Amino acid sequence: MPSLLWFRRDLRLRDHPALVAAADSDQDVLACFVLDPRLEASSGARRLQFLGDSLRQLDSDLGGRLLVTRGRPEQRISQLAKAIGASSVHISEDFAPYGRRRDERVREKLGPVPLVATGSPYLVSPGRVTKDDDTPYKVFTPFFRRWREVGWRAPAQSGAETARWFDPAEVSVQRCEIPDPGATLDLAAGEEAAQSEWEAFVDDGLQRYAADRNRPDLSGTSRMSAHLKFGTIHPRTLVSDLNLRQRSDAAYLRELAFRDFYAAVLHHWPASGWWNWNRNFDSIETDTDAAAERRFQAWKAGTTGYPIVDAGMRQLREVGFMHNRVRMIVASFLVKDLHLPWQWGARWFLEQLVDGDMANNQHGWQWCAGSGTDAAPYFRVFNPLTQGEKFDPAGDYIRRWVPELRDADDPHLRKGDRPPGYPEPIVDHAAERSEALRRYGNIG
Repeated sequence: MPSLLWFRRDLRLRDHPALVAAADSDQDVLACFVLDPRLEASSGARRLQFLGDSLRQLDSDLGGRLLVTRGRPEQRISQLAKAIGASSVHISEDFAPYGRRRDERVREKLGPVPLVATGSPYLVSPGRVTKDDDTPYKVFTPFFRRWREVGWRAPAQSGAETARWFDPAEVSVQRCEIPDPGATLDLAAGEEAAQSEWEAFVDDGLQRYAADRNRPDLSGTSRMSAHLKFGTIHPRTLVSDLNLRQRSDAAYLRELAFRDFYAAVLHHWPASGWWNWNRNFDSIETDTDAAAERRFQAWKAGTTGYPIVDAGMRQLREVGFMHNRVRMIVASFLVKDLHLPWQWGARWFLEQLVDGDMANNQHGWQWCAGSGTDAAPYFRVFNPLTQGEKFDPAGDYIRRWVPELRDADDPHLRKGDRPPGYPEPIVDHAAERSEALRRYGNIG
């Protein structure tokens, strides 16, 4: 009897424990992917493009033997299992709230056919890192120490060469086209591109990572976030190339630990996807009237009159990516200068980002809003002008994304005239900082 390998956030053939488990069963393996209409509807065109390009690469690597179908997973996976008489269905475990609910529905529909979860998208899966009393961590630093003690396995041996792939042409289940919305990406998708991009970063970027990672004007990051989101590369593969005695390598590991931490927070507190992790913040006063909506539209369009904010928002709109330091700046601006709900910004990011990930995105926003774990102190309000000067000192990032400021002597606009066509600031930062502190001071 054959087995079914259901690809999800693991669109690769290397370092794939679920693939190894399916291949080790000494059975033919049918590789499939289910396009879930609910996830399609919540994904922007660029994220669907990255997904589609990754699926095309995976299908090519499988010699055209990836079966792609559209529908509710509980219906499609049970149909596929029945159609081939599957003895088991293999997956990488999903820990996000939606994924867990979906997998429970699939298990129920499969009946006696086991849904076998092997491995996950993380270095250390959510739920494995807990305190001595088995309760989850609420603060990153002690989590990080225990996370390193728990440790992770070496990359899995490849199972693609030993697997006997089932020909999907023999399966009488409706197939669909792989998505191709025609969106332009600034990052190549798929496993081959992920490996190539990572190797280039290790050769010519990793040693500068600790110094350059906060500089949006420099190519100081690995750009692995979208590849990690879709699993075209596994974090174990990345860590196997790190020398943790080096400062930059250790700094990179810490960022991977944050990814695992936020996944664990969402796992243990699933409501924190859209609600304040610290429910005391439910009482904070936010603006949601027509004037607030106009300010929100200016923020989305990158027409706030604050150069570093506008550069980040235009980069997001144009290519579906934003440097992490700038994500923090624009998030602080929305929450503490515009006094808008963090959920408004988080939703826009998920619509636009190629690497949009529920755990990372929502808890990064809550960090800025002060309502999450390890939150920035409420009295810390990023000044968009000084942040721009500090992290984009020559203004190269601003000039790249805000054409009205390309010829400005001072693209940060701390002195001199404001160029024609570039808007005046929509708010006064000093005044709004005082207002934010007043509102935060009234919490609880």
